[in-house]
Formats: sequence, C-alpha cells, structure tokens
Amino acid sequence: MIKRIFIVLLLTVAVLGGIFAFKFYQIRQAESLIQPPPPAVVAAATVRSEQWPSALTAVGSFSPVAGVNVSNEVAGKISALHFQSGQSVAAGQLLLELDADTDRAELEGLRAELQLAKVRLQRSEKMLDKKYVSQADYDQHVAQLQQASAAVQAKITRIDKKMIRAPFAGELGIRQVNLGQYLGEGAAIVSLQQLEPIHLDFSLPERHISQLARNQSISATVQAYPGEVFSGKIAALNPGVEQDTRSLKVRAKLDNKDKRLRPGMFAQVRIESGGPRPVLTLPDTAISYNPYGNSVFLIEQGSQGLSVQNRQVTTGQNREGRVEIVSGLQEGDRVVSAGQVKLRNGMPVSIDARPAPGERESGQ
Repeated sequence: MIKRIFIVLLLTVAVLGGIFAFKFYQIRQAESLIQPPPPAVVAAATVRSEQWPSALTAVGSFSPVAGVNVSNEVAGKISALHFQSGQSVAAGQLLLELDADTDRAELEGLRAELQLAKVRLQRSEKMLDKKYVSQADYDQHVAQLQQASAAVQAKITRIDKKMIRAPFAGELGIRQVNLGQYLGEGAAIVSLQQLEPIHLDFSLPERHISQLARNQSISATVQAYPGEVFSGKIAALNPGVEQDTRSLKVRAKLDNKDKRLRPGMFAQVRIESGGPRPVLTLPDTAISYNPYGNSVFLIEQGSQGLSVQNRQVTTGQNREGRVEIVSGLQEGDRVVSAGQVKLRNGMPVSIDARPAPGERESGQ
C-alpha cells in the first residue's frame, strides 16, 4: 500500500515537473523573441572654452532721483486747479489753490492792528523822552507791535500754505482730486517724480565688494526696449552688507533725457570689472537645477555603446543662454542638453544628429 502511494506521488511530481519545465521553456522562447527597447534619443552639447569679459551681472529696478506724493499741509476746499495729469512742471510751479478768502479778510484786520501798534509805539517814543509815559508802558507798546507783526506773518504763511506748489521739477502723475473738493490735512493730490537723471538700484554678493567702486561704468537692458543698452555710473555703495542676504546694495545713476526709463522698471545690469578670462561653458538647457545642487548627464563611451552618468557640477554666471561651469567637467566632455527627464544612471542613449537646442538659434 505504501509502495503504491509512493509511486503515485512520484508520478505526480514527474508530471508537474514536466509541465513546469515546458512552461519555463515557452517563457524563455518568448523572451528571446522580444527585442530590447532602443536607446533613448537625446540631444548633446560639448563643454567648450570661451573668453568672457570680466563682468558682474545683477538684476535691479529703477527709482526716481526724487519722488513724492504732493499733499497739502492745511485743510481747505479746492478753489482752483492749475495742472493736468501727466504734465511736466518746474520747481515752485503753482499746482492748486485752496479757498483762502476768510484768511485774506482776517489778514486785513491783522494789518490794521499792526498799523495801530506802530502808531502807539511812535507816540510812546515821543512821550518817553518827555517823561510823560513810564518805561513799562513803552515796553508794552513794543511787545504789542511785535505780536501784531508776528500775527500778520503767521496769517501770510497760512495763506501761502494754501497755494500748493511743486517742490521740484518733474513729471506729474494722475490727478487724484477735483475742483471744489474739501481736502483734509495731508491728502494725496498727485504724484511727482523727477525722471532726469534716474537711479538704478541692485544688489551683489559680498564676495564682489573688491570689484566695485564709485564712478564705475555699468550698462543696463530692459524688456521695454529689446537690444538697446543704457549706460551709467555707480553713484553710491551701501556702507554695510545686508545680514539676511549677505549682499551689498548698489545705486547707479543713468542719464534719462528722453525719459524712456521709468521708476519701477526691471533691468538686467552688467558691471565691467576687468579684462577677458577663460571659462568653460554649456547651454543652460543642459543644467538640471535642484535644491541639493546642479547636475548634468555626462555621455560616456563604453563597450556596449553610449551611456549616461549623472554628474554634479558647480555653475557660475549665465550669459546669453550659456552657463559657466566652475567645476565638475572638462573641456570636450559631452553632456545631454535635451531629454534628461527620461534618463537614469547607466542608461544607453543615442545622440540626435541635430545641434543642441541651446545652440540651434546661434547656428553653432
């Protein structure tokens, strides 16, 4: 009985083993018929040596040499407007008048009191010589004259403060008040900005302090006027470095006779700081920017063909679509400049015959 059971189990194992071996053979045959995926097609760029002028680059924004919101110092109702929105004005030009009829009437009364104080003092002077008035009465008349004169001057000053004038020459903005409107103290009337010349403010890392000086030449480009370069000079350097960013604030001054540059405009700044220097460069499309560091996929030639390896690099300045490679690569190294998303270390690749995307426009 036991022998019979053993024979049945043995036959069962043999049958199952045969089935497994047959299925395994079928799977291997099917796998041999499957073609491996072709290598990923990527664009390649070569690390090349260039001579870059020694210059610093930054981004900044324009600000006016002088800019204020014109406002009134005393309250009152607008009786006359003497400007239009967007108008150019000279320093001291009358912009607006507040109603001062009551003040002018009071001024006439104060002037009458001043005249009476003068007459009293003249009489006292004549009578003092003859001892008809005391010195105390004479001194009181002198004080009354001084008080009356001060009151007249104070009223004149108040009337003058109701004549709102431009504190400096410049360009007016959009008017924010209307004729007949009552203005409280400090109400915004219109913005006034001096546009000629104009300031350009930007920041640079503290490591560049030794390369900066007053009257150093700078150039700027803006999106509003593509291809046009605006020149100026450094006017001031902040005496201290910002503790939060470890950067130095710099202010340049540019001529703006045509008034095309406006406060708040964004600018790309370039500061010349010496002769040309050799650098290794790549198209900016070849760099993968990550929080933990920048990297590229280096193309290597092996026995099985081309493959890629991720390589950490240190980058420097960026100019006209090319990035300076400070370390991590050598001249002549080939890297992937398009198609990095689908790659991983050791993956086989084939190179597209077309130039790298970062070099097609320049025809290189």
